[in-house]
Amino acid sequence: MTDIDALRAELEGQSPRAILKAALQHYDNLAISFSGAEDVALIEMAHKLTSNLRVFTLDTGRLHPETYEFIDKVREHYRIDIDILFPDAAEVQALVSKKGLFSFYQDGHSECCGIRKVAPLKRKLSTLDAWVTGQRKDQSPGTRNDVPVVQVDTTFDGAGERLIKFNPLANWTSKEVWDYLRMAEAPYNRLHEQGFVSIGCQPCTRPVLPGQHEREGRWWWEEATHKECGLHAGNLIARG
Repeated sequence: MTDIDALRAELEGQSPRAILKAALQHYDNLAISFSGAEDVALIEMAHKLTSNLRVFTLDTGRLHPETYEFIDKVREHYRIDIDILFPDAAEVQALVSKKGLFSFYQDGHSECCGIRKVAPLKRKLSTLDAWVTGQRKDQSPGTRNDVPVVQVDTTFDGAGERLIKFNPLANWTSKEVWDYLRMAEAPYNRLHEQGFVSIGCQPCTRPVLPGQHEREGRWWWEEATHKECGLHAGNLIARG
């Protein structure tokens, strides 16, 4: 079994490519979680490192049209299969029937995200030994400041089965991500040209103004320091 503390110490100051290479070397049953620009940077790096590139994404049923175009653009650009995960239809129907289509504006986004995002992710992660995310330390005030380059995922690990989570871009800034994407001429979501920075579901995402933090465009009606949907719930749990 890999000593994650030792691996973290070894990788902490290394480049995203080196961290990703180590992840691929240590774990065969590994996949990249894809939704945004950071994840495309990871796919760009990984497709040059392995012929066994595995990528998945979440279709909540409420994404922007531009996001669906983006997913297909990435699939075609890298000639890869993308495993698209869907929420349980019965759970979605029960929520909408009981509370309507926009209940999150009244009682918070956790319940809707739990059904549309967290549950499908949990099902997927139960089949993996490790996953790779595009989290960065500077991405969210109060929740991602201490994101390590590799960790044991105590939020989603299965019964007795250890799940490892790699965050190769933890130490990169948004500028470094975009400099890399431009250099690689990688595909990106057209919404970025309209002021969107952090892009989620259509009802819960809006452009940010100059000087605003990128996560202020997500769930803007809620507390600014807790902009997480549950996919990285450990970021909140770690802080009580």
